[in-house]
Amino acid sequence: MAVLSVKKLSELEGAKRIEADFYKPDYFIDFSKGFWRPIKEFLNICQYGISQAMTEEPKGYPIFRMDDIKDCFLLDDEVKYLKISEQVFKQYKLEENDVLFNRVNSEEFVGRTGIFKLKGNYVFASYLIRLRLKPVSEILPDYLNLFLNTKYGKKQIRRFSRRAVNQANVNAEELKNFKICIIPLKIQNQITQLSDEAWSKIELSKSLYSQAEALLLEEVGLKDFKLGYKKTYTAKLSFALSAHRIDAEYFQPSYEEVVELLMKKVKVEKLKNVVSFINHGKQPYYIENGDVPVLIQKHLGSQFMSLYSEIVNMPETPKTDEHFVNKYPEYLIKPFDVLFYSVGAYLGRTNVVLEDFKAVPASFITLIRTKQEICNPVYLALFLNSEIGQLQSSRWKSASAQQYIYPKEIKEFLIPILPLPTQQKIASLVQQSHEARRKAKELLEVAKKAVEIAIEKDEKEALCYISKTAYGEFNE
Repeated sequence: MAVLSVKKLSELEGAKRIEADFYKPDYFIDFSKGFWRPIKEFLNICQYGISQAMTEEPKGYPIFRMDDIKDCFLLDDEVKYLKISEQVFKQYKLEENDVLFNRVNSEEFVGRTGIFKLKGNYVFASYLIRLRLKPVSEILPDYLNLFLNTKYGKKQIRRFSRRAVNQANVNAEELKNFKICIIPLKIQNQITQLSDEAWSKIELSKSLYSQAEALLLEEVGLKDFKLGYKKTYTAKLSFALSAHRIDAEYFQPSYEEVVELLMKKVKVEKLKNVVSFINHGKQPYYIENGDVPVLIQKHLGSQFMSLYSEIVNMPETPKTDEHFVNKYPEYLIKPFDVLFYSVGAYLGRTNVVLEDFKAVPASFITLIRTKQEICNPVYLALFLNSEIGQLQSSRWKSASAQQYIYPKEIKEFLIPILPLPTQQKIASLVQQSHEARRKAKELLEVAKKAVEIAIEKDEKEALCYISKTAYGEFNE
């Protein structure tokens, strides 16, 4: 149903914008309540990032892109690299507590904001804007970051976004004119403490996951193995004919080297021998108001899938209904299902379901269920996500423009079968990592809600909310 709203010329607030979306009632904020001022009054730096070709080869400086902003922080688990001069590096070097704002993206993701907490030398790409506060300021960096992630930040992001086909943009000048509510430093300090605790949980999660990876490699005898791709090699024609493959990647000698080392150390089984179910998801029909989420690529992460609370609230999450579930009950997601992304740029990315919820996978996600008396599903997901697992994905993928792997090929993957107690030890580290990550997300949600309470009500109520919600539950 169409909605008509009218704005007087005298009420345009000096904005040089005439598009209807800019004056949409949904984006209205009553700035008369509270003490609001433009962000630019507190900024020392507002700067676009560097535009230059990047590479996955770890040479030069790591560079953050828009997809590296995750859960209100800058994370370096999937960074790329670029070679630049020392002079250019100094111009774009990130400092602790710099806030990065994603200025160009799809409409639902533009404005994604994160704070830099890492140690080391990093730079940032041109689709990001760096915000650095003055040394002495009425607002703290973590408060600025979390404010932009609340509904008050998002309303202004949506309002100032300039929309094009499948894309939206907020430029630096408009960002500087966003208004932020000045709340007491006492509550800002509490919010900063929550942010720091969330970051500590994320660091713990990364450490536990790395421990799991290291233990896996040690147990399968590959702790000190350095994977290297040979640029030139030969293969027998008879091998190519029997494999029905002529692509060079399939015959990469590194694969045979890894297999030989694995078989010297542990028992190895083809995946088809350790699973009870493996198949592509049945492509569901989508319903606008459906009640069963469909899992897609955006829900799968480099280590863990999105939490269910995030999946159901993502605007781009498609939905189907109970009729589809009843027709294909075997595709209803269960705890400890393994999800393997089998097409495109993220081919081989593997997550394990560590929550109990109702959803189905889209057709380009392969659903795997293990025989748990032989193979722990959490262990399997970690192995498939490891460098050795990814090597097998690279070997078995087909096509050129849009690469894919069929379930019949995934079944041929070789899996090291460690003793079940060892598998469980590795899986336990992964599950602890997931739990730390979940708690980090919950702390951030508490912090964002506290910001909104402080704006809408008062400092006392916000502090009370933090005390009851965060410290009662998380300080165990």
